[in-house]
Amino acid sequence: MELNKDINIMLSGMINDENDTQEYLSLLSQEEEEEINKEILPESLPILPLRNMVLFPGMVIPITVGRDKSINLIKDAHKGSKIVGVVAQKDANIEDPTTNDLYEIGTVANIMKMLRMPDGSTTVIIQGKKRFQLAEFIQTEPYFVANIKALSEEPFHKSENSTALISSIKDLAEQIINISPQIPSEASIALKNIESPRFLLNFITSNLNIELKAKQELLELSDFTSKGNKVLEHLSKELQLLQLKNQIQTKVKGDLDKQQREYFLQQQIRAIQEELGGDSPERDIDNFLKQGEEKNWNTDVFEAYKKEVDRLRRMNPMAPDYSVQHNYLQLLLELPWNDYTKDNFDLKNAKKILDQDHFGLEKVKERILEYLAVLKLKGDMKSPILCLFGPPGVGKTSLGKSIAKALDRKYARIALGGLHDESEIRGHRRTYIGAMPGRIIQNLKKVKSNNPVFVLDEIDKISRDFRGDPSSALLEVLDPEQNNTFHDNFVEIDYDLSNVMFIATANTLDTIQPALLDRMEIIEINGYTLEEKTQIATKYLLPKQLENHGLKPKDLTIKNDAIEKIIENYTRESGVRGLDKQIAQIVRYVAKEKVMNNIKQLAITPELVSKILGVEKIDKETYADNSNAGVVTGLAWTSVGGEILFIESSLTPGTGKLTLTGKLGEVMKESAITALTFIKAHAAELKIDTKLFEKYDVHIHVPAGAVPKDGPSAGVTILTSLASLFTQRKVKAQLAMTGEITLRGKVLPIGGVKEKILAAKRAGITEILLPESNRKDVEDIAKNYTKNLKFKYVNDMLSVVKHSILKEKVANPIF
Repeated sequence: MELNKDINIMLSGMINDENDTQEYLSLLSQEEEEEINKEILPESLPILPLRNMVLFPGMVIPITVGRDKSINLIKDAHKGSKIVGVVAQKDANIEDPTTNDLYEIGTVANIMKMLRMPDGSTTVIIQGKKRFQLAEFIQTEPYFVANIKALSEEPFHKSENSTALISSIKDLAEQIINISPQIPSEASIALKNIESPRFLLNFITSNLNIELKAKQELLELSDFTSKGNKVLEHLSKELQLLQLKNQIQTKVKGDLDKQQREYFLQQQIRAIQEELGGDSPERDIDNFLKQGEEKNWNTDVFEAYKKEVDRLRRMNPMAPDYSVQHNYLQLLLELPWNDYTKDNFDLKNAKKILDQDHFGLEKVKERILEYLAVLKLKGDMKSPILCLFGPPGVGKTSLGKSIAKALDRKYARIALGGLHDESEIRGHRRTYIGAMPGRIIQNLKKVKSNNPVFVLDEIDKISRDFRGDPSSALLEVLDPEQNNTFHDNFVEIDYDLSNVMFIATANTLDTIQPALLDRMEIIEINGYTLEEKTQIATKYLLPKQLENHGLKPKDLTIKNDAIEKIIENYTRESGVRGLDKQIAQIVRYVAKEKVMNNIKQLAITPELVSKILGVEKIDKETYADNSNAGVVTGLAWTSVGGEILFIESSLTPGTGKLTLTGKLGEVMKESAITALTFIKAHAAELKIDTKLFEKYDVHIHVPAGAVPKDGPSAGVTILTSLASLFTQRKVKAQLAMTGEITLRGKVLPIGGVKEKILAAKRAGITEILLPESNRKDVEDIAKNYTKNLKFKYVNDMLSVVKHSILKEKVANPIF
C-alpha cells in the first residue's frame, strides 16, 4: 500500500490558489456518497483512456496528459461540463488504443484543476464520482465519445459481519502504514477520518500496491462484502511481504554492522600481533607463497596452489571460510606430491627380511621379489595391487609391514571393516562444515612419502548405506589405469597413486564387489599344518612373547609335544592368533614363578600345559568308526579353516518321507534331495529293493545342530550315507570325502581343498575322495601337506559308491 507523494505535494500547493480547494481535500462521508450516487449522468460522455491507473469513486488523482486525443478531450471538457468518463487501458504499452483495448467499466470523473507544467505538459486533477459501463462508442475522432450506462451501488447494510470486516481492513491498513517507511504518517489520520465504508474500500484499493488487472477487478465488484474480502486478502499479502522485507533489511543491517565491527577488531588484533611479533594474515600468505616455491611438485599443481593462495588473500580473515581455506593450503603443502623413498633393490636382503618375519607364505614372497626384480631392471613400474585372501590369523596384515621393511618403504594401513561412508575414501567437499580429506590422502600426509606400502585391511567387510558405497569409490583407487589421477573431493586436484603399493586383505571373496575383485591380484594364503604351527610357535611366537614379558630364552624351555598339545587341545583355527594368546598365558605364568618363587628356569611339559591353561577347551577331531550303516565322514570349509563333518542317516518304518535336521541351508538340503533321487533312479545298479523307498522314512542329520551349515560340497558324503543305509553295508574305513553332485550323476569340483586336507590330517584320516577336477589343486599343494595321505579322484557318482561302500554288511542289519 503506497500513497502517491505527488498528490500530497500538489494538493498542499493548491490550498491558497482557490477558495474551493478545501472541497478537493475533504474525505467523502456516507451522505455525500449517497448524493453522488443519486446524480443523473448524461447519456454519453467523452472517454479518457488511462495507462497504469484505475480511478475509483471519491478518489482525487493527478494525471499527466500527453496524447493529442487526450489533450483535446481535456480542453473541451474543461470548457464545458468538466465531466469525463475515465477507463483503464488493458495494455499500457499501446500508444493509440482502440475501443477493444479498453475495459468496459470505468468511473465518471470531475475535472477539478488543469495546470500547465514548466516542461510544457498538461497535468489535470480529477475526482472519481460514479461507476459506469460502456454501452456503445459513437465517436472515435478527435477523441472517444460513448453512450454509457450508470452502475448503481448496492446499499450498505450495517451488521456484525460488515463491522468486523471494516475493522479488520482498518487494522491491517494501520499496520502497513506503521511499518512502511514510504507511507507518510498523515495517511493514518486520513484513514481514521473516513466515515463511508464504501469510500474506505475505494481509498485503500486505490493505494494498494497490486497489478492494474487486480484493481480493475475490484472496481467492477458491486457487492460490498465480496469487495471487502478481496481487499482484505490483498492487504494480508502486502503486510506479509512488508514484514518479510523488514526482517531481511534488519538482518542485512545487523550482518553489515557485525562485519564492520569484526573488521575494526581484526585491524586492532593485527596491530597487536605485529607489536608482539606474531604472524599477520599478510605474513601468513607470504609464508604460503615462499613454502610453495620451495615445494617439490608439478607445475599444474603449483599453479592451482597459487590461485588458492590468491583466493585466501581476498578473504576477510574473520570470515568462517578463511580457516577452511587456510587448512586446505596447509594440507597441499604437507602432501608428498613428488617425495619418494628410495627402494632397496637387494633381493637377497628382502627375502631374508620376509623369511625372518613370516613362516611359509611362499607365493606372496615370490611375488614381491618378482616386483623388485622388474623395478630394478626397468627403473619405473606401476606398483602391483595385491589381495591376500585367507582365514584369520595367518599373517596377512602383518605381512604388509614386512613388505614395507623389505622394500625400505613407509607403511600405512586403513581398517576398512564396517566402513559405510564413501567420503571416508574420497573425502568431503570443502563446502561442508568440518570437511576433511579421505583416509587415502590423510595417510599419505602422515607417512610423508608418495610410494608407501598401503594395507587396505578387511576389504571384504565394507558395508554400504544411503551415504554411498565405499567399495565403488575404491574402484578408482585400485585401478592402475586410473589411480594416477585420483580425485579427492577435499583436495580437488588430481593426485598420483600409481607408485603406491596397495595390499588388500580379506577372509572371503564372496562379499567383495566383482568389479573391485577384478582389479586386484588374488593370492590365497591357506591355513597352517600342525608341523608348521609348531615351527611358527618355536621360531616366532615364543621369542616375541618372551621379549614382551621381559624374559630371556634361558628362562623357559618348551618341547614340541607341549606345543602340539596347545595346538590340538586349546585352539581350533587355521592361523596362529589363538596359539599366540595361549603361549602368552604360559609366558606370564613363567614370569610369575620367576618373581614369586625365584625359579631360574622352567621346562614346559604337556602336563604343565594342562595345569597352566586348565581344562582342554577343544575336543580333537577324530575319525568315527564304520560300524554303523549311514555314517560317513565329510570335509567342510569354514572361515577359520577346514573341519571334518559327519553325515548320519537312519531308516524308520513309514511312507518314504525325507527329513533333514542339523540347521542345514537350502543348498545342502537340495544336495540331499538330489542324492536320494539318484539312489532311487539307480536302485537296480546299486542292488537296492525299490519297495524300501515306500516302506521306510529317511532321516538325515548333521551333528552340531546349533551351527548353520550350507554349501554343495557335502553332496558325495550324503550320497554315500544313503547308499550305505539302503544297502546296510559298511563304508570304507579311514575315508573322508567332499564333492558336489548332480542329477546326471556327475561329481563337480569344490573349493578350500588345502584346508580340508589339513582337517583330514588332524582327524587321522588316511584316504580322501575328491572330484577329478580337483586333482590339479592337490598337485599344487606342497608335499608336506599331503604326506601319508592317499587320494582317490572320481568323475561320477556311481564311482563314489563303488569305491566307498564295502561288500561287508554291518552288524545287525535291519533288512
